[in-house]
Amino acid sequence: MGARELRGSFSRRAFAAEARRYVPSLRTEDLVRGPAGIRAQAQLAASHAARNATIAGFAGRLLSCSGEEEIARAACAQLRELFDCNAMLVSGLPQPKTIAAVPGDNLLTPSDLAAAALTIESGAGAGRGTSRLQPAEWVFYPVRSGQEVLAALGLARDDGTPPVEETQLPLLASLLDQVALALERARLEQEALEFAGLRERDRVRSTLLSSIRQELGPPVASIGRAARQIRRGPPADKALGSSLASDALKLERYISNLLELAPEAEQHPIEAGAVTIDLFQRAVSRDGRDVHLTPKEYALLAELAKHPGRVLTHDHLLRTVWGPAQERQAEYLRVAVRALRQKLERNPARPEIIVNEPAVGYRLVAP
Repeated sequence: MGARELRGSFSRRAFAAEARRYVPSLRTEDLVRGPAGIRAQAQLAASHAARNATIAGFAGRLLSCSGEEEIARAACAQLRELFDCNAMLVSGLPQPKTIAAVPGDNLLTPSDLAAAALTIESGAGAGRGTSRLQPAEWVFYPVRSGQEVLAALGLARDDGTPPVEETQLPLLASLLDQVALALERARLEQEALEFAGLRERDRVRSTLLSSIRQELGPPVASIGRAARQIRRGPPADKALGSSLASDALKLERYISNLLELAPEAEQHPIEAGAVTIDLFQRAVSRDGRDVHLTPKEYALLAELAKHPGRVLTHDHLLRTVWGPAQERQAEYLRVAVRALRQKLERNPARPEIIVNEPAVGYRLVAP
């Protein structure tokens, strides 16, 4: 190497070393190439920054929405703006239903509906431009949450050209992940509201019916007995006794009708070995002795007792007892089952009342 080349090489490497002090992400080979390499890296960094900013803005817009329809409308509007095409979000099988569409007057042909159904069912893209269902005018992409396909996003241009270029597919995939997160959040929020409403309704009903049975039943029965005794007395009191007896009988029938509002399974105690579970009285005993359970332990046992002999999945039990947001916290369920076995089983190491079905869930063994 000549002196001039040696000085040039030394200068470039010195420049590279100095530049890396301020921009550590730049690669040495690009710095050695000089300004052209730096410009390429700068353009790539700017592209990544713009992509991340787009995803963050999209996620922020969805975060401000509540409910499936509002999320779907916002997502379609944003995607139409980003890709300059028509957008539609559909869900459901066997006939997908439109959740939102931008513009709102877009309609799907039978071929489009078949492509949407295929995407939801298989979890793979379908429609125009794909290897499946070419006659469709729209191309559909799956909106996934784990292994579950929540919906299908349809994109189409009026001129029939592909709505998303090959280089834009990674961006679209990231945006679809944000749509899935928003839809899953909306679903969990709705399930939590419904669960809270049902739990409060059941609590009020059980409390009311228990109160009626315990506080009104005995006094009404006493009134009825007193009325019958009055009827056996002097003739002057027989009319009063008959009237009281008639009114007491009406009250007894009224109370009986109210008690019938409770599900039959909750009116009669459930026997499981030496354990007795009274859902109506919210009481649990073993060999005739009361067993103290924590609220979560009782809720878990009650859910199993409502379906004796039936296997309830881990997800179902977690969702019912701890709420939809905790349905992946399997450790909560294991701890509660272990505590119940310690209190109810004769030999917790070999349970005979709460039985595990491997990889599925638990069931209460009852006649």
